[in-house]
Amino acid sequence: MLAPMIECMALTDTAHPAADRTVTVLAGMAFLLPAVGSASEMLAQDTLKSAIAACSVFLAALVFLWNKRPATAPWLWHSMLGLPLTLMVYALGSVVWSHGYLASVETTRWFLLALLAWLGLNAITTNNLPRLLWGIHAGLVVASLWAMLQFWLDFSLFAQGPPPASTFYNRNFFGEYAVCALPFSVWLLSTVKSPRGAIPLAMSLAAVVTAILMTGTRSALIALALTAPLLVATVVRYRTQLPCGKWTRRTTISVVATFLTALTVLGNIPSYAVGITQERTGVTAWNRGTVRVASMAQPSEYTEGSFSVRSQMWRATLRMAMENPFAGVGAGAWEVHIPRFQRDDTVLEIDYYAHNEYLQLLSEYGLPLGGFVLAFLAAFWIHSVDTTWRVEKTAPQEAPLRGFVLTGMLAMGIVSMAGFPWHLAGCGVLFALSFSLLCGSDIRMGSHLGGAFPPPTRKTYVHRAVLVTLLICMAIAVYTTIRAAHTERTLVQALLLAKNLSKSKDTWGPEQQASKDRMLNLVREGIHLNPHYRKLTPLAAEFLMVQGDWANAAWILKSVTDSRPHVAALWKGQALAHAQMHQSSPALNALQQVQRLRPDTKATQNLEIVVLSNVGQAQTAAQLLRTYFATRNYDYEMVQAGYALGLKLRDNALAVQALQLRNQTWPEQAADGFFRMGLVHAQTMPPDHAAALEAFASGLSAVPAQEKENYLRQVPLPYRNRLDK
Repeated sequence: MLAPMIECMALTDTAHPAADRTVTVLAGMAFLLPAVGSASEMLAQDTLKSAIAACSVFLAALVFLWNKRPATAPWLWHSMLGLPLTLMVYALGSVVWSHGYLASVETTRWFLLALLAWLGLNAITTNNLPRLLWGIHAGLVVASLWAMLQFWLDFSLFAQGPPPASTFYNRNFFGEYAVCALPFSVWLLSTVKSPRGAIPLAMSLAAVVTAILMTGTRSALIALALTAPLLVATVVRYRTQLPCGKWTRRTTISVVATFLTALTVLGNIPSYAVGITQERTGVTAWNRGTVRVASMAQPSEYTEGSFSVRSQMWRATLRMAMENPFAGVGAGAWEVHIPRFQRDDTVLEIDYYAHNEYLQLLSEYGLPLGGFVLAFLAAFWIHSVDTTWRVEKTAPQEAPLRGFVLTGMLAMGIVSMAGFPWHLAGCGVLFALSFSLLCGSDIRMGSHLGGAFPPPTRKTYVHRAVLVTLLICMAIAVYTTIRAAHTERTLVQALLLAKNLSKSKDTWGPEQQASKDRMLNLVREGIHLNPHYRKLTPLAAEFLMVQGDWANAAWILKSVTDSRPHVAALWKGQALAHAQMHQSSPALNALQQVQRLRPDTKATQNLEIVVLSNVGQAQTAAQLLRTYFATRNYDYEMVQAGYALGLKLRDNALAVQALQLRNQTWPEQAADGFFRMGLVHAQTMPPDHAAALEAFASGLSAVPAQEKENYLRQVPLPYRNRLDK
């Protein structure tokens, strides 16, 4: 065992073409991921970045295996690589019993992260490591420049949400990525030997910190506050092993002064972007950062703000984990099952992640496997911290690497408590590379957690099979990217047509009908390409329901519930659509699904009344209404439905009862209620003139003085003449 370990240690210090070219590909990926974004809303930023990551990893693997490597160079392995592979195997198994599409996505994600970590372990050497650091830092700086332009000048090249999100769709995504990549930038700065190179790097580092402050992402700001002192301590403690330790005092002072000056100047430049000033959370980077951090001390943040929303998701996720303790709900299936565990009054059931990676892992993969993975991660990190603290005497050259990487992993751990960085391409890549660097350091120090084994001989069937497999994976990644981009472009085009149609003030004519037909064709095509794409498809159904096109809205909603069967709002839309078309069986089936998911809510009871009223069971609906009214179990929508149903059935008693309850509960509408009550009595056969006159008189007394004349003009003439003016 000793000989292979010696070879491993030698390999990490000796560059070879395969390793260098592989790291060049990885450095290019690390640059492109944050620096490049989609300029059109036709392609989602997450899709683009995931495609860059997937294609780059497969390309790096092909380069690593295709090029000639030293015959004595072994393949390295570390036990930590077993974690993503274990999760991959579970995800692959959950394809059988859980949501097949989402489980397949999770399987692919863990496979890519495991492959990337293995490539980094075997390809990154002390000679080519700076190449990777430059790639990470250059991409981060370019992304930070985009963010600063968005914050200061309302720069809008990339399709995104509220600025500054850089090339990411959400500014929280950028803030989380930036704070996790920051330790690599500090590491790069500490390795620069020339003062001429250190000054520009210090300025670029200040730009990155400024961009993080501009995002106002509180988890990233907390991570920055906790890791910044650790980064400084790492540089100071291990300065004798770092090139910056050989700087003159004048150079050190210049670098620090440059960083602080640039940070002060950049952080105090005010924003001229309308969107930033309207948010009223600070018009400078420093102001934005302090305001956002201070907001965590406001009680309203925990009752009305984003923390209250996320805490509801966390509690629902815990309920999900407790109800499925052993196997979980399946890899990637959190978004499918979360509506079942949310409170009845929760309306945010279209979240796709729990905003807490640890809770989501436990709920999807089960407490035994998820708990084991989290415990192993925590134990590995603590063990690595302990090893790094003591390694200065045995292997001092490893200490700086371990210190910077562990600080980056700490930042990742912090933002994972309030976000989902593991599911995002940028942070996922950083996570995998960090593990590969730590594992490589373990192997160089002779850790029992790592080892080596001989690679397959070139030109053997095994080697060729691996290359062919990678080529197939690369082709699948390209095909999947093209198909995903086509799906998003198709659905976005459909929604843009719907948006334009909703704004049209012209009378509906042939041109509008042609646009609508094109929109429907695009929706059909998008659903055919990917029937599980839930983010955009329901929006088309909402437009159609507003237009009264119940038939097309119904089949679009059905395509979504076929993939996401536990979202009550989608079933409610189907129930309403079929009820409006008087289609009894599908309407009642959709109603049953809503009752399964939200059995005791007023919204479900109101939906039942509407559905029964429109599918030939109006008398049953009326009886239900009387029961609810008798038990005072009603809301405003229900009394309105009671009034409408009473008129429909010519059940004047029900209509009057509904109006009386409305007057009692919502007295501000009493004038309108009494007026309608008078009309009901007046139209009864035979008319109840006394009751009608009494109701009109009560309505008149409830009307403000300045509106009495208008009220009287609406009262039927026979009663108007008898009212006491």
